[in-house]
Amino acid sequence: MENKILITAAEMFLDYGFKSVTMDDIADRLGMSKKTIYNHYPTKTKLVHDAATHIFHTIQSGINEIIATEKDPLEENFEIKRFVMHRLKDEKSSPQYQLQKYYPKIYNDLTSKQFHLMESCVKANLERGIKNGCYRKDIPVDFISKIYFKAMQNIKDPDLFSPEEYSKIYLMEQLMEYHLRAICTEKGIQKLEELLINHG
Repeated sequence: MENKILITAAEMFLDYGFKSVTMDDIADRLGMSKKTIYNHYPTKTKLVHDAATHIFHTIQSGINEIIATEKDPLEENFEIKRFVMHRLKDEKSSPQYQLQKYYPKIYNDLTSKQFHLMESCVKANLERGIKNGCYRKDIPVDFISKIYFKAMQNIKDPDLFSPEEYSKIYLMEQLMEYHLRAICTEKGIQKLEELLINHG
């Protein structure tokens, strides 16, 4: 029962935002009383924490599975982007910013975990790309891994990119292409152009 509540809440938070969804909404969706939910999650904050952590671990597992297949470094970027967008959907509710505004402690804890995950993934990808000649040998790996993470965070800022004007898919695609064109060798650019056509 607890797991069912958690998964349903996580999906609803992604669809409508962490602040917008109430315990009544979750109870209605599940067809149960609010009291039943409170038996498992005494506060909404506890449910938000567990749901946000659940979403993070689901994405972490999916990314690790993609990395384990040892695809071409450029192709790996496309596979991870596709997986993350499928998991997070093209939400217009800006759940990240609702989390940041209304549950700052949970947001900060989660951001720290996201940073360590993405930094290690990006670094490994960059090092493999340098080795196989797709990325330039002179790129500052540590700098790029950090700046790419911050850029990924900032494209989710509704004040910077209005959800009415920019879809999340469009923003992620544009940022990834911008990132890759900045670090690719001529060989890498050729591979990138092929991937953009195939995944377009």
